[in-house]
Amino acid sequence: MFTIQTLFYKFIMFVTGLMIKIIPQPKPTVYAGPDSSLQLCKNIAQLGHSRVLIVTDAMLHKMGLLDSAKALFAQSGIEVSVYDGVEPNPTFAQVYEGLEMVKANQCDAILAFGGGSSIDAAKLISLAATNKKSPEQLVGYFKAKTPGLPLFAVPTTAGTGSEVSLAAVVSDPATHEKGIIADPKTVPVAAALDPNIMLGLPPAITAATGIDALTHAVEAYLSTLATDESDAYALASVKLTFKNLKLAYDDGSNVEAREGMAVASFYAALAFNKAALGYVHGIAHQFGGHYNTPHGLANAIVLPHILEFLKDASQDRMAQLATALNLGSPSDSNAVLAQKFIDAVRELNTYLSIPETLDSLKTSDIPAIAKAALKESHYSYPVPKYMNQKQCEALVHKMAG
Repeated sequence: MFTIQTLFYKFIMFVTGLMIKIIPQPKPTVYAGPDSSLQLCKNIAQLGHSRVLIVTDAMLHKMGLLDSAKALFAQSGIEVSVYDGVEPNPTFAQVYEGLEMVKANQCDAILAFGGGSSIDAAKLISLAATNKKSPEQLVGYFKAKTPGLPLFAVPTTAGTGSEVSLAAVVSDPATHEKGIIADPKTVPVAAALDPNIMLGLPPAITAATGIDALTHAVEAYLSTLATDESDAYALASVKLTFKNLKLAYDDGSNVEAREGMAVASFYAALAFNKAALGYVHGIAHQFGGHYNTPHGLANAIVLPHILEFLKDASQDRMAQLATALNLGSPSDSNAVLAQKFIDAVRELNTYLSIPETLDSLKTSDIPAIAKAALKESHYSYPVPKYMNQKQCEALVHKMAG
């Protein structure tokens, strides 16, 4: 039975691969470097927008990180409204609140200013504002019939790549399910990779979001839908992450390292736009839905376990990643190099004080978590090796605190 199911999943991934090749994948105009966020705001003004909703979280608002953008908008005669109710793992309720502000203030553009949660919420607000569907009805693949409100993004963390990805993720607290909105119409018009915005990130957030970017790149590289283009982006992202993440973690004021991580995150998202993701995200999304675990942290905890599970099936690809990072020696076999790559990921997690287990994980929840993770993964991700319910439960048990 499992073999028949596997063939069915592979057929779904074959169709998915055809769709990825056929459907155009837009890319945002990118402003990069210190103060590039202000250049983006000038671009918004030059495009003639007059009423902008900024979607962000309360902490960034209180810290004053929006002040420069708001001042520039004011100088340009643009009216600004701020929705700062986004929390980690944004909910449909938060999307509705932002949507009400769009309508009440007759906004003609949206600026997402924050991490992946703020950008994901802004994506769904943008689409819901112009499509005759509720936010819940937009969950799924290509559900939006018309483009959303013009959307712009300033990521304040280097990890999610939401500023360029083709999807958004929103949670339903009642069911613990993650709603995935996949559509090229979610891609912002323009984005700014501004390292100055990221200088104040605490080390723990720097670490978790950095491993989030690494996870995107690695899963794209191990994907059965990987292409030469996605490989180039993924390899660049992996090398940039290993070069810059420790530096940014140790010294949050290191502008060069912050910019390196911002670019690594951007490249990783370009990679998974083409090649998709895998089991790490399938499980991590369930941790977020059940326990509100920040997505980057969930990915960081899960990643080494999935790499061990996939080691035999993806030995050659992991060996290539090890070679790209100058791990091992020319005489090492692919099996040895693959293990050295996994060990390097574990060492990086340890250096960044990423926990090996999830304290909030309840063993009674594991069957439901495994079931949901497999459903998401098998219908959405081109994994190089399939696992069943029993295997998934055993793997998740290893992450229980």
